Amino acid sequence: MAKDLTTSRLDRQNILNNEIAIDEIQRKSGVEGIPWEGKTFLTREMSAGFFGVDIRTISRCIEQNSEELSSNGYEVLRGKRLKAFIDAANASGKDIYVPTKTTVLGVFDLRAFLNMAMLLSESDRARALRQLMLDIVIDLINRKTGGGTKYINQRDRNFVFSSLQEDSYRRQFTDALKKYIEDDRYKYAHFTDLVYVSIFREKANEYKKILDLKANEKVRDTFYSEILDIIAAYESGLADAIQKESERIGRPLSRREGEDLFREFENMALWKPLIQRGRVKMASRDMALRDAFHYQLAEYIEPLNKDEYQKFLGAAGDELERLMQENQAVLKRLKERE
Repeated sequence: MAKDLTTSRLDRQNILNNEIAIDEIQRKSGVEGIPWEGKTFLTREMSAGFFGVDIRTISRCIEQNSEELSSNGYEVLRGKRLKAFIDAANASGKDIYVPTKTTVLGVFDLRAFLNMAMLLSESDRARALRQLMLDIVIDLINRKTGGGTKYINQRDRNFVFSSLQEDSYRRQFTDALKKYIEDDRYKYAHFTDLVYVSIFREKANEYKKILDLKANEKVRDTFYSEILDIIAAYESGLADAIQKESERIGRPLSRREGEDLFREFENMALWKPLIQRGRVKMASRDMALRDAFHYQLAEYIEPLNKDEYQKFLGAAGDELERLMQENQAVLKRLKERE
């Protein structure tokens, strides 16, 4: 999906929150600034020079996007912090123009500087830097996932436990459908789709199309641990409710009766915060990590935070993926035993 960083704040923030990518962007972009407080800073004048634009263009962009730029590291220095910054600039040998009577000075840290590059549509240098950013982010994810993001969910340390747990509750659910719902060759797929639509507004086949899964690829192997946990809770609760209702009336439920029971079950207030969280996780992660857009969940998409990127792209995910590859046979036996 093509991304226009000049118009999409969501896409801008997803890059700026990815600290692993930011470090690589700094190395490859050649951006130089003033080292201070453990970061790299550039003044408005330095930024204008880098982007090849008039200082008034920088000032105008700051004025129009002050909240966003400030949240990503743009700061107006005063008093002791201004003096400390000027001292750091002098110590680094950087020649910055600061009039003697200056009492305030606007500076960008690296994230805010990159944010500015995403906003300057009229600068060729900013456009080149935007393309570099996108290329680095795509390359980073491909390197971390071996060129495919379908199973990036499995780089979460909670995935294995959630997957094994969900397998157990899935069998409990299908057993309840077999024993307590009237015989119907489509009932397993039908009630599974009811669960999926209730949680993330998509049937299994719709989800597979969005992730471009092949016929032999299992949908649940691509779910994030939080989604697996909600599905497991649904299946466990529904299995119990179906069994109790069937025993109460002394016969298997019809498909319609099973649907009515499901509607009552899914409307329980306790599901609302869990489903809200699950939809945000699925839609936001898939947009940022898989470049997959869930149209039915568009309203739930948010930028990923720094911890999310560390979870799926950081060193812990690398180690987990290595261990899972080494122990695939063991994991398979565990699932079969449950």
